[in-house]
Amino acid sequence: MTERMLAVRQDSLGGPEVLRLAEVDRPSPGPTEVLVRVRAAGVNPVDWKVRTRGGTFGPPPFTVGWDVSGEIAEIGAGVTRFAVGDEVFGMPRFPQAANAYAQYVTSPSRHLARKPAGLDHVHAAALPLAALTAWQALVDTAQVAEGQRVLVHAAAGGVGHLAVQIAKARGAYVLGTARAAKHELLRELGVDEPIDYTAYDFVQVAKDVDMVLDTIGGDYEDRSLHTLRPGGILVGILNAGSAAETARKAQALGVRGTGMLVEPDHTGLEEVAALIEAGRLRPLIAATFPLAEAAQAHELGETGQTTGKIVLTVD
Repeated sequence: MTERMLAVRQDSLGGPEVLRLAEVDRPSPGPTEVLVRVRAAGVNPVDWKVRTRGGTFGPPPFTVGWDVSGEIAEIGAGVTRFAVGDEVFGMPRFPQAANAYAQYVTSPSRHLARKPAGLDHVHAAALPLAALTAWQALVDTAQVAEGQRVLVHAAAGGVGHLAVQIAKARGAYVLGTARAAKHELLRELGVDEPIDYTAYDFVQVAKDVDMVLDTIGGDYEDRSLHTLRPGGILVGILNAGSAAETARKAQALGVRGTGMLVEPDHTGLEEVAALIEAGRLRPLIAATFPLAEAAQAHELGETGQTTGKIVLTVD
């Protein structure tokens, strides 16, 4: 195996143009880690936020990205869950650097799960961060159950379209906000009541909701609290740092509110994989780009107009 590989690097913070393909040292797995030969890498909004702001990464140079699907190329000491050649997918190390826009990635073995056999690497790479966000919000945090009413904002988006299907698999009645042009798709995904947020105030349409998944933030949080029945819960995925304030506002209205940050979780990934294999969950792909065109992938993602996920293919 070569000791060098290709990865997308950036030497400064900035727009998509700072992303470049470079030859770098191939990493080696440490104890309890595995080396993954990446076949596809998912693109998420957090990727371009880090590209422009740095965040927990510190100053450049660095490589962004977390979502990966590929094969185990090497195992470190103590790993018992996988063998070389196993196909896996996951979201290593989030929110610390995983360097996923690359030909190889190291990962703690328990940050990965076996890829569903009937799913190709592109679709598997679209899942981890978005599907775990939806699962941890709906199931682990809100404990959505059969017969409950769930409102999903941006229901055709990367997290939203997976959340709709997970909520439906839990037996919920699902409401989803999206432009009218996307309503047919929402119904195909399982939305019982699509809401055109450009034509109606969703607060006037969505009533007595048990759970709101807020994927938008801003004034959507305050407005969404008014759709909840007494004791209902809002879970925001963009407000982890202000969860206490969200809880305070919610309590004043007789409801609950919190914020969350997704965590690596092989158990959650295995639950997602089970839904895939049962035919109850399917990721939508908005577009694919080769690794060398990561900048173009970011440009498309930052339009905010995609349906489903953007994925990089890695040869």
